[in-house]
Amino acid sequence: MATTRIAAIMRAGAFSPNHIGNDATIMNTVAEQLRKRGCEVNIYSEEQFAAGKVTEPVIINMCRERRSIELLQQLEDAGTLVINSGYGIENCIRERQARILLGSNIPYPESIIVDTDEAVKPRLTRLGMQQCWIKRGDFHAQHAEDVSYVRSANEAQDVLQEYFLRGFHRAVISRHLPGQLVKFYGVAGTPFFHWFRPFEPEGEKPNRDEQRHTDEQLKSLCRRAARELNLVVYGGECIQAADGSLSIIDFNDWPSFSACRAEAATNIAKAVMTAIREHKDDNSANSRSAK
Repeated sequence: MATTRIAAIMRAGAFSPNHIGNDATIMNTVAEQLRKRGCEVNIYSEEQFAAGKVTEPVIINMCRERRSIELLQQLEDAGTLVINSGYGIENCIRERQARILLGSNIPYPESIIVDTDEAVKPRLTRLGMQQCWIKRGDFHAQHAEDVSYVRSANEAQDVLQEYFLRGFHRAVISRHLPGQLVKFYGVAGTPFFHWFRPFEPEGEKPNRDEQRHTDEQLKSLCRRAARELNLVVYGGECIQAADGSLSIIDFNDWPSFSACRAEAATNIAKAVMTAIREHKDDNSANSRSAK
C-alpha cells in the first residue's frame, strides 16, 4: 500500500500573537502522531505554501493569510483533502462567523456589523449596548488590539475610529454578556472535547450534576457550531450566565490546545486518518459511477 503523503502547514507568525511556540508545537505533535500511523508528513510554512512548494494530496493546516485561504479553497475544489477546510477558516473571520452563528440560531451575543467610518453612537444608545466588544470584522485578528472592550457608546465610537485609521473596513460590535468565561477545545468526529473555566474562584466549583449538565450542553452547542462553520479542529470561548445557559463569544479554527495538547494531537490524527479513508472511498465510488 502506498504511503499517504501529508503536508502540514504552520501558521504565519503574524497570526499567532503570543502563541507562536504553542501553535508550532501542536502541529509538530500531530505530525508525529500521523507518522506513527505510517504517513509521510512534511512541514511547510505559509510562505512556502503560497510559493507553490506543496504537492501532497492531503493538507492539514493552521493557515490564516488571505492568499493561503484562497489557495486552500482552490485545492479543495480540485480534489485535495484539506483539514481545516479553507472555507471553514474563512467562516471564522468575525463578520462571517457572527452572521453564520446568529443565522443558525446558535446562542451568540446580540451583535451589529458596521463600517468603521460609520456613526454608531445613536444606534448603540437605542439598543442599550453600552458595555460591548468591538472586533475587527474583515479578517482574522493579528494583534490584541483587534478586539476591544468598551464601556460606553462614546468609547465605542472612538475605538471604531481607531480601527478605521488602522485600515480596517468592517467591525462587529457585540453586547457584553455577564457571566463566567468557559474555554473549550474539540475535534469533530471524535469523542475528544475539553473545557475549563480559567477564572473560576476557589471553593466555588459546581457540583457533579451541574458539571455533567454543562458538559453535555457545551459539547452539543460547540459541535453544532463546528458543523455550521465547517471545522474539524476547533476551539473557542463561551460565557456561562448565572442561570447556567451558554453563549459562544468566539470560535477559532485550529487553536494551540496548550491546555490539552497530547490528547488533542492523538484525536486530531485519528480524525485525519478517518477523513483520508472516507476521501479515498468517495473517490473510488465516483470513479465506479463514472464508468
